[in-house]
Amino acid sequence: MTDITNDPVLSQIDEEVKTNDIVLFMKGNKKLPQCGFSGVVVAVMERLGLKDYKDVNVLLDQDIREGVKLYSKWPTIPQLYVKGEFIGGCDIVREMYQ
Repeated sequence: MTDITNDPVLSQIDEEVKTNDIVLFMKGNKKLPQCGFSGVVVAVMERLGLKDYKDVNVLLDQDIREGVKLYSKWPTIPQLYVKGEFIGGCDIVREMYQ
């Protein structure tokens, strides 16, 4: 098990998750998703009227891109967190919406 306090990348991810009500780690950003799966999650968020959430573009930082997978123990991106809780990726978000 990785110790978050000794890993600056995991500490940064933990800070984002804990200080923002909703965080989406994605490829691209909510205005311009750069993969279809991230685009689906952004579309669901828009349909739910959720515009005030933090988006983190994992394409800008390889350490964050790999670190978020360790943090959540989930192998894919996007990843959605609400109130500090990992919700899931594209398929889970889409199923929850439907």
